[in-house]
Amino acid sequence: QVQLVESGGGLVQAGGSLRLSCAASGSYFRINGMAWYRQAPGKQREMVAGITSSDITTYAESVKGRFTISRDNARNMSYLRMNSLKPEDTGVYYCAAGIVARGRNDDYWGQGTQVTVSS
Repeated sequence: QVQLVESGGGLVQAGGSLRLSCAASGSYFRINGMAWYRQAPGKQREMVAGITSSDITTYAESVKGRFTISRDNARNMSYLRMNSLKPEDTGVYYCAAGIVARGRNDDYWGQGTQVTVSS
């Protein structure tokens, strides 16, 4: 069974930094694109950053220049470095990945990690 597990969330003051980690485990053939999403209270889930298997990255306009997504294929990990955090960055952050397992290419999600930025 394939699982994604996030870690690294917490409470931070505005202007601070956090690094989120996402670990993939289980039996699978390949991890394709990976991404981080967030959901603020009362709002829809939105994509924050994505990275392809070729390390091509994309970011939401609201986080460009402040967040950096990366991946470590050898360790089956994805990271989201968040600098200059703002109160509006508060939300539950989810890791997502397209994973090929048992002959299928499916999207997998982690359980989420809370990020709270105080003003």
